[in-house]
Amino acid sequence: MSPEDFDLLRPHLGPVALDLHDVVVQPDLPIDDVYFLEGGLASVVVEGEERKQSEVGLVGREGLIGIPILLGVDKTPHKVFMQVAGSAQRISVTDLRKILPRSPTLHTHLLRYVNEFMLQVAQTAYANARFHLDQRLARWMLMAQDRLGTDHVPLTHEFLALMLGVRRPGVTETIHILEGLKAIRNRRCEITILDRNKLQTIAGPAYDETSMASENGIAATSRPASSITS
Repeated sequence: MSPEDFDLLRPHLGPVALDLHDVVVQPDLPIDDVYFLEGGLASVVVEGEERKQSEVGLVGREGLIGIPILLGVDKTPHKVFMQVAGSAQRISVTDLRKILPRSPTLHTHLLRYVNEFMLQVAQTAYANARFHLDQRLARWMLMAQDRLGTDHVPLTHEFLALMLGVRRPGVTETIHILEGLKAIRNRRCEITILDRNKLQTIAGPAYDETSMASENGIAATSRPASSITS
């Protein structure tokens, strides 16, 4: 965003640490604050029967948590929680609503991220319906890497299964396949991306439409060079 727009936000922003599993948006409850992530990874999830969760979106340092506020809505049926600990700059909804009418350029900039996030959600639905688990898992790892800016993704098989809406044995088997292709290395509670190009080949068009989301977001991001191999 422009320096002028950031100057409008700056006096109202406050740093906050976000721990693993912190819930920053509760479903069907008023949203009090908007978070501009500086690090970490947040999941936007839908809770179904028996409190089973399915992930519909990811937010990292490219974006914000609290999208419904930008669309004039106070609540959402979705839960947002931290699946990788990080930090953010937080602003109250009251303050943000006072600022936005003063700067159409700021509002437009934030709405462009909303559009990118909606494209991501649509692509997730498409990937879940049309692609195999290895392609979906490769896509998810690429998206996580984009947003974390590191080759190391601290996640368990159980959590990945929950987010992808599949059984844990399926995730474990698929991770072994990706390891055999030397695209990743799996260790307890952490997956390391060894070859981004291989993951992109595996993911194919499942990742295509979302690969630019982090570059068109609120904050400029860059991918770790160590993951690009020949």
